[in-house]
Amino acid sequence: MNLTAPIIAASCGSTVLRAAQWVAPLQTACDRYEINTPLRLSAFLAQVGCESEHLEYVAEIWGPTPAQLGYEGRADLGNTFPGDGLLFRGRGLIQITGRRNYLLASLGLELDLSNHPELLETPVNAARSAAWWWSNRGLNALADQQQFVTISKRINGGTNGLETRQALYAAAKKVLGC
Repeated sequence: MNLTAPIIAASCGSTVLRAAQWVAPLQTACDRYEINTPLRLSAFLAQVGCESEHLEYVAEIWGPTPAQLGYEGRADLGNTFPGDGLLFRGRGLIQITGRRNYLLASLGLELDLSNHPELLETPVNAARSAAWWWSNRGLNALADQQQFVTISKRINGGTNGLETRQALYAAAKKVLGC
């Protein structure tokens, strides 16, 4: 399915101008990971829109907030060295977070993210990492079944921003004719 700036804008809640810069990177990433049906694209783009604040950010804004301070020393994220929380903060259109997830993404994307985590901030890699994360978590099958809340939990670990995610999902389904 061919993506356009208006489709991406409606699905991610962004302006058409901002969406236009994401057409090629998202199309390539979606093609590679078979995010290629209206239901899959609706769920994927809605999640991307929420995670990136409507395609505005490809790196987590660092406060640090209490939640971000909690990244330090989290073994489940692989953050075992001082400063890992900040260094391996969320990046990409679906926020890859933690030393362990960066290492896994390094292997999957063939990028040296352990030494250059900022590579996930480029449009191509931000889109590729999001589609890679989606694929590795089996989210195409859940999108086919319209299990949107389960998808949200697999991406975010809970239901943070669920209202926004659901509103974007409804908009995406409408523009994609679901």
